[in-house]
Amino acid sequence: MTDENQNHDEPVIRDKRRIDPETGEVRQPAPDAGEATDAAADAAAASAPADDDDVLTVDDILNAAQAEVQEPTDEHLADLKRVTAEYANYRKRTEANREVERERAVGAAVAVLLPVLDDLDRAEKHGDLEGDAPFATIAAKLRAAVEKLGLTPFGEVGEPFDPTRHEAIFQQPSDEVDTDTVGDVVETGYLLGGTLLRAAKVVVKTPQE
Repeated sequence: MTDENQNHDEPVIRDKRRIDPETGEVRQPAPDAGEATDAAADAAAASAPADDDDVLTVDDILNAAQAEVQEPTDEHLADLKRVTAEYANYRKRTEANREVERERAVGAAVAVLLPVLDDLDRAEKHGDLEGDAPFATIAAKLRAAVEKLGLTPFGEVGEPFDPTRHEAIFQQPSDEVDTDTVGDVVETGYLLGGTLLRAAKVVVKTPQE
């Protein structure tokens, strides 16, 4: 007697559970046949070499860069001129600011010495700085030192009165002058470079009416 089980195929069991009972991980669904074919085609296209016309070699890149250096475009020339002008302006501003700061620092230091210089002027008017006396030598050295720093005295008898540089402390009518003139210098004025450090205090002779 023939066994009926021999005439039937064994049953096929498909495990559609999303969780793998052995590993505990989520199973990914198998791709359809069409999707697998498209993925294989895409991979083959990506791995295929590009046309010779689309491939840039190192020599092509270097040649293009060299041509750009030898024959710069108008845009690059304009950028170069703009950067050069900006740098030149920056240097001018930096130099100007540095000079202003230098004069300010020197002026603060020299201002402390102005009363000493005033004493020397008074001593000179009284004849105390004549000859080779030690006091005269010290006065000469001090005046030379401040002049090296850029300090310049001004204010002389007989020069025209300038309200931007002179401070009139007294006016004296006189028939000897036709315009306002410095008749006497009470306190010497000083310039530091191009900066007015202190105005000269003077007596002004004015024309008589």
